[in-house]
Amino acid sequence: MRIKASIEKVPGGMMVIPLILGALINTFFPQVLQIGGFTTAIATGATAIIGVFLFCMGAGMDIKAAPQAIKTGIVITSVKLAVGVAIGLLVAHFFDENGLWGLSSLAIISSMTNTNGGLYAALTGEFGSKSEVGAIAIISVNDGPFLTMIALGTAGIATIPFLSLLGVVLPIAFGMIVGNLDRQLRDFLMKGGPMLIPFFAFALGCGLSLEMLLNAGLPGILLGVATVGIGGFFNVVADQCTGGTGVAGAAASSTAGNAVATPAAVALVDPSLAATAALATPQVAASTITTAILAPLLTTYIAKRNKRTKTESDTPPTEKA
Repeated sequence: MRIKASIEKVPGGMMVIPLILGALINTFFPQVLQIGGFTTAIATGATAIIGVFLFCMGAGMDIKAAPQAIKTGIVITSVKLAVGVAIGLLVAHFFDENGLWGLSSLAIISSMTNTNGGLYAALTGEFGSKSEVGAIAIISVNDGPFLTMIALGTAGIATIPFLSLLGVVLPIAFGMIVGNLDRQLRDFLMKGGPMLIPFFAFALGCGLSLEMLLNAGLPGILLGVATVGIGGFFNVVADQCTGGTGVAGAAASSTAGNAVATPAAVALVDPSLAATAALATPQVAASTITTAILAPLLTTYIAKRNKRTKTESDTPPTEKA
């Protein structure tokens, strides 16, 4: 049986399928999750698993990236964060706690400020340059709850105590230090990150119900469309205005699979957002699937447009006539 291959055919499958599986078990057989021992530990251990995941991901962040890669990464990361936070703040200001069309500011910021690093690497590897691929070293910083939590705390949407924020940052920081001190250790730890995704996804799913996932459907899809459509527009423009081709900006216009963990991480620090986070989690999961489909389409369009423009500019005037 080709189980892994089948799961990977689903956009964001390694994150989404275990999450749905956990929700199904919690909906129809919740007593199984309370059996005790390692079974219950896994079903309720999302926080610990995410902590290890962040350490492994931090180990993959190279602080010696090339200047152009750093420039591209900083521009895209800054714009993506600014646009996502701005839209989230507007929703928080003009709408009640239910948000816009059922989308809270927490769901919007969690989805729009994160980037699917694996998808970005694949798309820039096919359509981009080496510097655009290398920008993932910077873009990876927003692949998780760190920048989102800072943004939410600064905006006053969430109460983020410094020590709690530090508790989220330390695994990433220590992982980065270890990974940059020893290349072999970095390669070893980086393999652990993707392996942990289905485990914390399952644990997060065990805190959801099938009804919540179904209710997240349309708003979640809308969130994904906004991430690629609105966020992607600004990403591409910013990339091109700073000397890029726009491919990196388009490739970064997605929602990371592990962004599903961001609402839970925020609620852990600010328990008052627990109910909002429970609703935001399946919406971000739906956005992950939607952007995994739409972001490649946007990137392909930008790459083909660039190629067509280059061909036209290289054609002599007599041939054009």
